[in-house]
Amino acid sequence: MSPSRREAAPALPTAPAPAPASLDIRTVSDAELADWMKAVHVGFLRPPVVGENDLAGRRANGDLARTQGVFDNGRCVATFRSFAQELTVVGGAAIPTSAVTNVTVSPTHRRRGLLSRMMANDLAAAKERGEVAATLIAAEYPIYGRYGFGPATWTAEWEVDTGRAGLDPRWSGPDDGGRIDLADAEDVRKLGPELFERFRAGQPGAVSRDARWWDLATGAVRRDDQPWTEPFWAVYRSAAGEVEGLAAYHADETWTDAKQPLNTATVRGLLGLTPAAERALWHFVCSVDWITRVRTGYRAPDDLLPLLLPDPRAARMVTHADFLWLRVLDVVRALEARTYASSGTLVLEVTDASGLASGRYRLDADPSGATCAPTTSSPDLTLDVRELGTLYLGDESAVRLAALGRAAEETAGAAARADALLRTPRRAWCPDMF
Repeated sequence: MSPSRREAAPALPTAPAPAPASLDIRTVSDAELADWMKAVHVGFLRPPVVGENDLAGRRANGDLARTQGVFDNGRCVATFRSFAQELTVVGGAAIPTSAVTNVTVSPTHRRRGLLSRMMANDLAAAKERGEVAATLIAAEYPIYGRYGFGPATWTAEWEVDTGRAGLDPRWSGPDDGGRIDLADAEDVRKLGPELFERFRAGQPGAVSRDARWWDLATGAVRRDDQPWTEPFWAVYRSAAGEVEGLAAYHADETWTDAKQPLNTATVRGLLGLTPAAERALWHFVCSVDWITRVRTGYRAPDDLLPLLLPDPRAARMVTHADFLWLRVLDVVRALEARTYASSGTLVLEVTDASGLASGRYRLDADPSGATCAPTTSSPDLTLDVRELGTLYLGDESAVRLAALGRAAEETAGAAARADALLRTPRRAWCPDMF
C-alpha cells in the first residue's frame, strides 16, 4: 500500500505496465460469473462459496460490460465492478457517476499492477460515457489516492446510554402534533423510495438507491452470504399526516443475573426530512422499554443527535472515519453542477497523472449559479485531482490542504477564497455502503 501523504504517494501511470503473460485481464462472461464472485469472497475474507440466490441476483442486476476480472490459468484472481449512480451535490443537483465496488486482488497475486490496470480501464470508460465523477467506499485509506480519489465525506457513529440521556421515561409520542407508527416491510417498500428521494435532494453526498436496494433492505430479496434479521420499522408522520421520517432498528436480548435488562438497539438507518422528524425518531428509539444502549449506525459527523439529548454526554462517539471517496472526471461539468455560498472567481490548476481531468480552469461563481471553462490565465490555486475531489462537496478546507502541502497558493489568499466559495454550513454525508 502507498503512504497517505501526497508528496510521497506514487503517481498513477498514464499507461499501466503490461500484466504478466500468464494473466488475462478482461470483462467477465456469464459462464465466469460464479468464479468471479468466489474471488470477491476470497478478497473480503468470506467463505469462498457462491449461493444460487446471490448468483441469480448478480446476473439480474449487474452489468457484465462493467465487470472485470483477472484470470490466471482459468482461475479468477482479481475483481472489479462499477455501475451507474447519481450523486447529490451542493445545491441539490444530481450528477451521473460511476460507482466502483467489488474491488479485490487475491493474496496470491498482490503487487502485480492488477488493480491499476482495471482501474485505468474503468475510469477511461466512465469518462467516455460522460460520467462526471467516480465514487467508492474505501476499505483501506492508502489505496485510492493513487488513482485520483479523495475522501469527500466522513461518517460517525455514537453509542447512547439511554439512562443518562435525560429523556422523559414516560414519553409516549411527539409533542409537535406528529405521530410515530410501526410499519412492516411491505409498507416500507411503498413509502421508503419516495421519502428517500425527498431526502436525497437536500443532502450533498447522498447517492441513488435502486429498487433492488429496497428489496434487500426489507428482506424481499435475501443474500446467501448474509443472515437476515427482520428489523423494526418506525415511521414519523407530521401533524399534517405527511411521512417525514423512517427508522429501522433491531435489538439484542441481554439480561443481568438479577433479571435487569441490558439490551442494545442498533439502528440500521434513520432518515428525517426535518429536525422535528429526527428528534421524534431518536427519542422513540431511546425510549423503547428494556433498551439501555442505542448504537446509531453510521451518521453524518455533525449529526444533530448528541444535541437532541438533554445530556449530550450520554452519546459517546465510537467511530469517526472517511467514507465516500470521489474522483472528478469532468472538472467543468462538476463545478458547474453545484452551487456556491458567495460570489467570486478562482483559477484552478488541476494536476492528474492519468490525464483524465488535468488542466487549468476558471470558475466564476455566485449564489445564482456558476460557469467554468478551460483558461490560459495564471492560476490562483494548484492542486491534484484527488484534492479537488476532497473539496468538491464542501466538507474540507482548502486552507487546511494548503497548510498540509496538498494545495499550493499561487496568489495570496487563494485558499481562503476557495473556502468562501466551496465550504458548506452542514457537512456532506453519504448514508449508504455500496
